[in-house]
Amino acid sequence: ELKLDEADGEVLAKGPSMFSGYWGRPEADLEAFTDGWFRTGDLAQVGPDGYLTISGRSKELIITGGLNVYSREVEEVLVGHVSVAEVAVIGKASVEWGEEVVAWVVPIVGASCPSVEELREFASETLASYKLPRRVIETTILPRNALGKVLRHEMRDPVVDG
Repeated sequence: ELKLDEADGEVLAKGPSMFSGYWGRPEADLEAFTDGWFRTGDLAQVGPDGYLTISGRSKELIITGGLNVYSREVEEVLVGHVSVAEVAVIGKASVEWGEEVVAWVVPIVGASCPSVEELREFASETLASYKLPRRVIETTILPRNALGKVLRHEMRDPVVDG
């Protein structure tokens, strides 16, 4: 069985083939299960055809000023900039906004990293203003696991996090 969490659209799963919990980790069980439903971490919507469409991961959701921003949506726009080879977008704590949108940018070889103003102007034709990055951090490589997935939890702001 599948259903969506009414609060945030997270996919919840339940059934006889689901595992019953993490071995020796009751604290993880409390986070992963709600009333017997497993929290997958996937965010989705159900379309008019009744099919589930995954829109992102709950840990990749940025809540800025009370509004939801999906990292993937912003990344898909920013990577279209002529000077951007790769980009990863994360939320960083902000006193004013709760979280702010921060873009980690790997510039194309030989190009300079676009400024936050350049990226905001470029993306403003496609994205709502609250989804635009408030900071840009230039990097030479994005941290990845063995399968090539970006390890967002390893991305640190060198100015703030030391």
